[in-house]
Amino acid sequence: MKPGTTRLGAFDLVIIAGGLLLVLLAVQNLGPALAALRGEGTWGTFTAHRVECVQHPGHEQCSWLGEFRSGGQVRPEIALYGAGRETFVPGQTISAFDTGRRDHVYGPGGSNEWIMVALLLAAGLGLVAWPLLRRSPSAAGDAAAGDMTAGDEAG
Repeated sequence: MKPGTTRLGAFDLVIIAGGLLLVLLAVQNLGPALAALRGEGTWGTFTAHRVECVQHPGHEQCSWLGEFRSGGQVRPEIALYGAGRETFVPGQTISAFDTGRRDHVYGPGGSNEWIMVALLLAAGLGLVAWPLLRRSPSAAGDAAAGDMTAGDEAG
């Protein structure tokens, strides 16, 4: 190994693997998230059936489940992304579009979930790059000291 270079340790490899996992998750969701931002997908109607809420510390997250119809196809038990508790009454129908997500469709306003996907991608790339870009101060100092000693011996 050249003077001044450092080996990647087990911790660095775990950090890189975690970063690659985040990048993989972000890349898988990037297409549908951008389509949701632009309102691109298969348009149809969403009919609200019932609301389901989950309590988290400090807040409540609710989703309306219902039926999405487009052309001759019906997707039962699908969630409408971003719809809160007071958004609908059962039986109410709105325009919605499907980006290909397995578990939800989007209302006419689309979605800003691309922001989270972009943050996930940036975090993953940062974790992958961090062990590769950082330099150990002691390794750099040892290399500089070695250069000075070699110069002193030659002179």
